[in-house]
Amino acid sequence: MHTNDDKLLYKDEVFQIVRRAIEVLNTLGHGIVEKPYENALAVEFRIREIPFRQQPVFDVLYKGNKLACLFLI
Repeated sequence: MHTNDDKLLYKDEVFQIVRRAIEVLNTLGHGIVEKPYENALAVEFRIREIPFRQQPVFDVLYKGNKLACLFLI
């Protein structure tokens, strides 16, 4: 039987990331704001030595005004 798993790029990496996200959710539970989940996922990535960058800032102009914006990777 053919599955879509055969077509996934970086299959092992994707599964590791999803496992870590599920670990965070199971540990913290449901219903809190996003930032604690993000920070806990950063901890999980550090523990598992998964390289990442957490929301680096870059400049954007809006009608001539400089905004601080986040670029999610």
